This record gives sequence, C-alpha cells and structure tokens, in this order.
Amino acid sequence: MKPRFFWIVSAYSLIGGVLFSAIAEAYLGSRIAILGSFAGIQLSHNPGIAFGISLPAEIQDILILTALMLVCIYAIRTAKTKLSQLGFGMIVGGGLANIIDRLPDGLVTDYIQIGSFPIFNVPDTLITVGVGVLLWEMMIEKSQKTNPKSQRGL
Repeated sequence: MKPRFFWIVSAYSLIGGVLFSAIAEAYLGSRIAILGSFAGIQLSHNPGIAFGISLPAEIQDILILTALMLVCIYAIRTAKTKLSQLGFGMIVGGGLANIIDRLPDGLVTDYIQIGSFPIFNVPDTLITVGVGVLLWEMMIEKSQKTNPKSQRGL
C-alpha cells in the first residue's frame, strides 16, 4: 500500500495542531473551567519536551528532529495498512505541529489541563492517540497470529 493516507493524515494533523495552538495563543487570556478545578483550558508555555522535561536547547532540537525523521522513514517503509498509516500520520503531524509552534520563541503552547497531569495540547494528544492506534494494531496482529480463525479484515 502506498503511504498516501499517511501523508494526508500527517497534513491534517499538522494543520489542526498548528491552528489550535494559534487560537489558544491568540484568544486564551485566563483559565476556562470545564469540570471545575479538575479540567479546563489554560494557557501555558513549555520550553521542554514530553512532560516538561528540559534538555539543553541544541540537544533537544536535534533529538526532536532525529526522532521525527526516524518515525517518517519507519512509517514509509512499514505502514502497510490504513490503521498503521493513521497512527504514524498522527504522530508525525503532531510532532511537526509542535516543532512549528516552537520555532518563534522556543516554547510550545500548551492549553489542555486535566487533573494534576502536566498541561498539554492537541498535537500532544495526536501523538499519544497515534501511538495508541499503533499499539492497538499490534494487538490485533498478534491476536490473528495466535488465533488465525478470528481474522477480520481491518
């Protein structure tokens, strides 16, 4: 299967991620409670990577770009199903959206607050859901290998 769907999902994820971050940056002045103090929309700027982990800027940028390039290469070589292309596309699009958000000032715009979990954004969500989709596909494949009679066309 050609990776066309992968690139489409990557593009939509990138555009959506950049758009949501730009909207949050432009219009979010104070916290908006959704479920009281448990969940809300709250503007925050993150200089680090996942979970606010901070590394020296040069190392951090190299790690982010290297990881994203490796995911792209791996996706193009291995993503044979629409499900795997969806997962990889969400990861790449979300990663690119965070890189673009980081370009002007070295900070990623975060705005989704749930419980005591670090504040995150739509691109982070795309990356997380993309990984979940790939794990789900791996479980389906393993299940089909151990029980070939239960094969379903996905």
